[in-house]
Amino acid sequence: MKRFDVKRLGRMVSELAVLLAIYFIGCQIASGWHLPIPGGVVGMALLLLGFALGWIKPATLQLGAGVLMAEMLLFFIPALMSLLDYGVLVRDEGWRILLVIGVSTLLVMVVTAFTVEAVCRWRMRHEV
Repeated sequence: MKRFDVKRLGRMVSELAVLLAIYFIGCQIASGWHLPIPGGVVGMALLLLGFALGWIKPATLQLGAGVLMAEMLLFFIPALMSLLDYGVLVRDEGWRILLVIGVSTLLVMVVTAFTVEAVCRWRMRHEV
């Protein structure tokens, strides 16, 4: 392995470790405070807070996040395989499930867009 490859691998592992640590901190906060939302969502809020306050630069986690995005399908294979066990449910209630998935996906996209817009405007005001 070349020196460049080892350096890149080390950076990727360290970025993944930071993302995993933020996730675990979010899980601990959610379970410790008995929050009704998943720890992953709390971790994402912590990550957003770190970005907004300038504690974490998005570019410092770009390689690790890129690896997770590239391999995202692997995270969904277990959920997709479980559909084989519930074929009757999907056949009978599939349209409702698809409606919920569609509406929730749309809501996530809209809320994300508004959040990004608000953070960008906030940063523009505070950088001047």
